[in-house]
Amino acid sequence: MTASSPTVAPLTRPPRLRPGARVAVVAPSGPVQEERLAAGLDLLRGWDLEPVVGPHVLDVHPELDYLAGTDEARARDLQEAWCDPAVSAVICARGGYGVQRMVDLLDWSAMRAAGPKVFVGYSDVTALHEAFAVRTGLATLHGPMVAAGTFLKDTRTQESLRATLFEPESVRTLGLGTARTLVPGRAHGVTLGGCVSLLAADLATPHGRPSARGGLLLLEDVGEEPYRLDRILTQLLRSGWLDGVAGIGLGSWAECGPYEEVRAVLADRLGGLGVPVVEEMGFGHSETALTFPLGIPGVLDAESGTLTLDVPALA
Repeated sequence: MTASSPTVAPLTRPPRLRPGARVAVVAPSGPVQEERLAAGLDLLRGWDLEPVVGPHVLDVHPELDYLAGTDEARARDLQEAWCDPAVSAVICARGGYGVQRMVDLLDWSAMRAAGPKVFVGYSDVTALHEAFAVRTGLATLHGPMVAAGTFLKDTRTQESLRATLFEPESVRTLGLGTARTLVPGRAHGVTLGGCVSLLAADLATPHGRPSARGGLLLLEDVGEEPYRLDRILTQLLRSGWLDGVAGIGLGSWAECGPYEEVRAVLADRLGGLGVPVVEEMGFGHSETALTFPLGIPGVLDAESGTLTLDVPALA
């Protein structure tokens, strides 16, 4: 990208949730296990939320069994939930694969007109985070999903999401004690990112962001061997998408091979950018998955291993 590429700007923060809020659960990607979904819904009810499940959440595509129903049905569930004025938040049931097949079936004009509300997910949902940012100007939450194992098992993961939804001013400084400096420094910018393979797949698409310039880029992934991570990061570098990025925070790399091998790739591909890089911050496909807001300005400090938000994630 050239120096004229737009700088990542702060996005509109949706309002925080109140007790009794109605929360829609949708499945934009892969099939959902009914037992896990039921357990996750019980957790939400324990927070005094009223979860409502999309009509097609438990569907399985008749031919492509890695999809939670047809592209049209998955898109319809999300759009109807988002455009329902009684719904205050939409949380994804799980990731997997499938968002890129349905994201352009959504009526983004209607969704933008529906006004800001909370959107939560990670993994394959990265493509929706990017679409919400580009097409609606709305900040979203890179956080755990209702039927995901981490959300069901880990109390710190649960509390991070609950606090962000109800008391966002209490979680302004983010990062686990595992965080370490990969490249030293301190940087200010606006958060963006998610699953790095999805960010690379978004290049040159209708909802793709033109550049990460000026942003604090959050990256993680699952099931990508070191050479494949090298290829993905090299694609982002060669495209110019990483030109001018302010800083990089790294989450988990589950099932990506020995971490020292992954770390070597990350240091080799990202170290030359000359910006602060923090590793093992505790978001993504990890045993503890903290909620990190996207579209919010903040400071990434590689020495302390933290991301400190300028403002709460939700208004």
